[in-house]
Amino acid sequence: MARISFTANLARHVDVSTIDIAGQTLKDILDQLYSIHPQLKPYIVDEQGNLRKHIMLAIDQELVQGDVAPYLMRTEVNRLHIMQALSGG
Repeated sequence: MARISFTANLARHVDVSTIDIAGQTLKDILDQLYSIHPQLKPYIVDEQGNLRKHIMLAIDQELVQGDVAPYLMRTEVNRLHIMQALSGG
């Protein structure tokens, strides 16, 4: 079971700040998240399935940005935090 949390900006789109989802892999977890909250998918990933430029995942404190494919078959996912990737100067 993975605990998924969102930044405040994303949480307002799903009306929760955390959600628990069971899944064997990160892909299973994300697919279930998108089935529960379909409005998140186009905000999080592009048409090729890559993370959008403005999104970053923290998978058990490991930061992922861009190509999420190498992580989709990961089986040990306890916490997943979905956030905006901010930049500035």
